[in-house]
Order: sequence, then structure tokens, then C-alpha cells
Amino acid sequence: MKYINVIGAGLAGCEAAMQIASRGIEVHLYEMKPKKKTPAHHSDLFGELVCSNSLKAKRIESAAGLLKEEMRRLDSFLMKCADKCAVPAGGALAVDREEFSRFVTEEIKSNPKIKVFNEEITEIPTDSVTIIATGPLTSDALADEIRKMFGDSLSFFDAAAPIVTAESVDMDFAFTQSRYDRGGEDDYINCPMNKAEYERFYNALISAERAPLHDFDVNNPKVYEGCMPVEVMAQRGEGTLRFGPMKPVGLVDPKTGHRPWAVLQLRKENSAGTMYNLVGFQTNLKFPEQKRVFSLIPALHRAEFVRYGVMHRNTFICSPKVLNSDFSVKENKNLFFAGQITGVEGYMESASSGIIAGINACRVLDGKQTIIFPRTTMLGALFGYISDASVKKFQPMGANLGILPELENRPRDKKERAAAYAARALSDLDNFVKTTEV
Repeated sequence: MKYINVIGAGLAGCEAAMQIASRGIEVHLYEMKPKKKTPAHHSDLFGELVCSNSLKAKRIESAAGLLKEEMRRLDSFLMKCADKCAVPAGGALAVDREEFSRFVTEEIKSNPKIKVFNEEITEIPTDSVTIIATGPLTSDALADEIRKMFGDSLSFFDAAAPIVTAESVDMDFAFTQSRYDRGGEDDYINCPMNKAEYERFYNALISAERAPLHDFDVNNPKVYEGCMPVEVMAQRGEGTLRFGPMKPVGLVDPKTGHRPWAVLQLRKENSAGTMYNLVGFQTNLKFPEQKRVFSLIPALHRAEFVRYGVMHRNTFICSPKVLNSDFSVKENKNLFFAGQITGVEGYMESASSGIIAGINACRVLDGKQTIIFPRTTMLGALFGYISDASVKKFQPMGANLGILPELENRPRDKKERAAAYAARALSDLDNFVKTTEV
């Protein structure tokens, strides 16, 4: 019987497995949890969201929103899960992470075409077409095998933000509002600070004690900009946070009628709204230090932390040297990679790569040519970038309008330009799907 191996039941692996199963091909899905976990894993469920619970912007005229719309048009399994488990988050699509992972797990395990094996894979299978989707937390044994095969595996560090209970946030020092009034007024809790409060917090943050990295390469950590620990970011200068995760732009404190000096936003972590995460506050501070420093923010002076931030290793291959833009290995058409191990950065970027790898793995198994999506689509542009041999210093890349080919008639207005990119991408994707066996 024909089957395809999928290693890893994270976002990319689950999406790939369901894409394959929907085409009538059996899947052997391997997941080492719950027998073995990495330091960043908390749940036994599939599709675990390790960092934020936000899947970024919903607007189609944004890079993240465009990517999600393209995924929907390709019948993405995880987009269906995300829409079902969404929580209010203004202009962003955020999910109840437990509900999301539970739903993903139930759908995967109940699919008759998917056989789940709870075991760690330490060698790359050669018995059939295989997709490696072990993510940025690939186990040491398999990572060593990948290094032996390619010699260009890289690592950097990623960090997760703390979560606090809603009832412990002192609303006498906070207000609910979405930035620029986009979305529901209670989607975010805003924790404002004046100049003196911010300076006190800032000085405590940059001098706070950090947790040891243990088995990580402490001599040469590579911190990816998109998930940088807040204490590392703060060391770049006193104003860095005020122009980053604590920017007050688009917010007015109703108590003062003015824009605050700095603002920490809290976003709903679950549907019930009982937990909130500290937006942009990924951290590697020691747990007692997190409690001490973050409690200096007036609204969090009595905050109850249900999860502290953690820092963990990310691993990715040098995809421009290793992969084609269909996610197959250049030297082995029966082997595919998908997810953040390829250098795509972000939840939905990872899941979308699972769509493409799943589709193309099926085509290889059936003796057909793989397909490459138009570069004018966000899918095609992103996957074209990670396989672009001209990229010399490869770093993870998330969806952004800058990787799309230039428009023929480029509008000067930024919003009009984004809308034009999106319209072209979706039109080209629809035409591609109509004329190609996807």
C-alpha cells in the first residue's frame, strides 16, 4: 500500500498529513510526544502553539492576512481549526491555544487515512516519500542526522512571553482599547506608564538576572529579531521598547485624555478571557525576576503569572543550499522538509509550507511533476525566498510584502499598494488552481 511518512505533529506536519489524507493517500505520522518533549513543550497535544496565541493580522491587505486567505483557498486544515477556535483580538486572528490544539489532535487521530506513531525518529526513513516537519525544536538525535546529511544546520534562540490571569490585572491602572480603535474595544488590555514609571521599569529590566541556557550554545546564541527577548531589545537603548512592543501610538488613556509615554498590551489567551499574554514580551529572565520586574508596570503590580516566559533553541537548515521551492531536497526528490526547520518564520508560514510539501509529496508518490506556486502569491514568494541560492546570509523569513515582485503600476499610497499586491496575488492563485492539478 502506498503511504507517505510525516515526521512531527506540529503545525506543518499536521497540515501536510491532512493534505495527503484528503487526496486518498495513507499517512504514517510520527510524533515523539508525550514520550519525549523539548524544554519548550507544555502540552501532549498536536499543533502546540509554543509562543504567542496570535496568528497575526486578518486584513487581506496585509502580508499575514494575504497568506491566510491563500491558505483558505487551498482548503487549509489549520485555517479551519483557527477560525473555529478564534478569540477576540482586534485586527488579528488569535486562538484559544488549548482548544485549538485539542481540535487539531482530535481531527488528526480520527482520520482513517492517518496512522499515528508515538515514537522519536532518530534516522531519516528511506522506505517511502518522507516529509520532515520537526520544527525549530527538532530532537538532538534527528538534528545530528540532518547535520550529517547537509552540514549546514544552524541554530538560534527563541523566547516565549508570560501569561497572567485577567482578574489579577488592576484595571484602575489600565484601560481596554484596540490600537487606532481597530476591532472590539475590549480585545486588548492596555497598561500605560508615564515617563518616570517607564524609566524605573526599564532600568530594572536591563539589570535583571537571566536564566541559564543549559544545553544551548551559550557562547554563540543567534537571536532571531522577530522573537527577541524583551531584555535583549531593551539593551539597545532606552527608547527601543517605546518604538517597539511598548509603543503608545494609536492609544489614548481615557483617564488622562493623552497618549501614554509607554504601553504594554495584554491580549486574550483563551476564549473565556481569563488569561492574557504580555504582547511582545518574550523573555529569558529568571522566573522570580520576571515577577519582580514586570510587576513594576502599574497595572501588573499584583499580577498572577500562570506561565512565565521561557527561552529555547530553534534549529533550521540552510534552505537555499538544500531545498527546491517545492520543499523537496535538491539531491533527493523523495525527501521533503516543511515548517520552521526550513527557515519560514511564523505559525501560518509554517502551516502553509505543510500544504505545499503535502501536495508535492503526493505528486512524487504518484510519479508526477511537483508544482511551484506563482511568485506573485505570498506562498510562492515566501517559498521562493527560502530556496533562492543567491541568498548568501540566510535567516528565517516571515510573510511580508517586500518579498513580492514589484507591481507594474505601483500606487504611491501605502494602503492602495498593499491592496494591489493582494488583488494580484489572489487573482494569480485562483488562475493557477484552475489550470493546475492542485
